[in-house]
Amino acid sequence: MADTYTVIRQFKDTKHDGHLYQVGDTYPVEGHRSNKNRIKQLSTTDNKYKHIYITQYEAGE
Repeated sequence: MADTYTVIRQFKDTKHDGHLYQVGDTYPVEGHRSNKNRIKQLSTTDNKYKHIYITQYEAGE
């Protein structure tokens, strides 16, 4: 099973056909995949806006 992430800041993902992710959504949305570089961009401040958008979902949450 692929890693699952939870959205912690709303964003529109240009890599997923402009899908609007809301706080609490699962990333990536069903039907889309992501790669290590994209996960790094969204889970760190290593992106254009210097914000963290997703965090890894921990089992039991």
